[in-house]
Amino acid sequence: MDAAAGPWTSPIKFKSRSLFPHRKSSQENLDRFIPNRSAMDFSYAHYMLTEGRNNKEEPVVTSPSKQAYRKMLAEAFNMNRTRILAFKNKPPELVEAIPKDFFSPPPPQSKSSKPRHIPQSSERTLDAPDIADDFYLNLLDWGSSNVLCIALGSTVYLWNAADSSTAELVTVNEEEGPITSVNWAPDGRHLAVGLNNSIVQLWDSTTTRLLRVLRGGHRARVGSLAWNNHILSTGGMEGRVVNNDVRIRSHIVETYRGHNQEVCGLKWSPSGQQLASGGNDNLVHIWDRSRASSNTPTRWLHRFEEHVAAVKALAWCPFQGNLLASGGGGSDQCIKFWNTHTGACLNTVNTGSQVCALLWSKSERELLSSHGFTQNQLTLWKYPSMLKMAELNGHTSRVLYMAQSPDGCTVASAAADETLRFWNVFGTPEASKPSSKPNREPFADFNRIR
Repeated sequence: MDAAAGPWTSPIKFKSRSLFPHRKSSQENLDRFIPNRSAMDFSYAHYMLTEGRNNKEEPVVTSPSKQAYRKMLAEAFNMNRTRILAFKNKPPELVEAIPKDFFSPPPPQSKSSKPRHIPQSSERTLDAPDIADDFYLNLLDWGSSNVLCIALGSTVYLWNAADSSTAELVTVNEEEGPITSVNWAPDGRHLAVGLNNSIVQLWDSTTTRLLRVLRGGHRARVGSLAWNNHILSTGGMEGRVVNNDVRIRSHIVETYRGHNQEVCGLKWSPSGQQLASGGNDNLVHIWDRSRASSNTPTRWLHRFEEHVAAVKALAWCPFQGNLLASGGGGSDQCIKFWNTHTGACLNTVNTGSQVCALLWSKSERELLSSHGFTQNQLTLWKYPSMLKMAELNGHTSRVLYMAQSPDGCTVASAAADETLRFWNVFGTPEASKPSSKPNREPFADFNRIR
């Protein structure tokens, strides 16, 4: 042993052996590891190389005194340790880079998630002789009492969907007629009838009795009607929209002036706060009831000028109170979606044909449109992607009028081919499904936030 290493001596002699061969040049002898012998436990190492390992592999029977000595020796040299390095906590479990179920087939679809079957043909067809082939009129409506009304020439007919019975409500004379618009009141009993001579009649359908005649609101035919509780809005050929309170003698309570041609579309929002009007001047107006004035003509809330043809088709979304869909005539062929709070156009879809009427589904996010030239079809769209779900063919002329049953499932369509067809387009109603209430428009009672 090298004397410079220290005064430590051992009864055992070790033969030194170099682990690295000696290199001829000092440049080739790079850094070497020189151990610190004062920090090394040679006694424990010698014991483990000789007796310790032998005792582990081949234990022999020894005397109690010898066992006690080995136990003390093991404690002195820390021989009871089993692992020098050990984790205090268990290592984390191995995470699979690709889960095993990644390539497994998807779970089978439930019955409710399967695509709904949409019949491609009408379930019933009725004759509708003498129905007017006029894009600007509204001659079909389905009331809450499940009675359908249709105007054929100068006569209004009622068709009861419960028993398929038909009755004649009224026939007007030549001086008053023909009939230019019909619309049920919310109670499903009272019916408003607009005439060619600018007056509006109110009828009780159960007693077939004329209740009232509204005069003075218009100078020409009344082609559009829309109820909002006790307020009946009427649109005239001269471009005026009039709100009539049917409870009072002086029934004209507001007048909206914004169109310069015939008003052919009128629809109140689900909240009853906003009225949409479409005209032959290619305009759509949004009127806010809170801004209405009985003294001066009320200014519109929004004026949409993007359509390039007459706008008759209007439909408020039942699940989003400030969403309005509008459809343009033959030169436009587009369905547009509007945010009536901001006045923004959200989307435009070119349908390729004249848009005559629009209806939203009451249970699904779907929109139905009826068309004129050239296919005369009904098209069901998925909202908001506006992918075509189905095209329903059967009419041979443009489908000018559409109405929806109270349960929201069946749609009646009337066309210039003098037929009335019924389509089960929106599916069968679910008895257990609660009826969805329309979302009230936020800040509907305020003109602006200050």
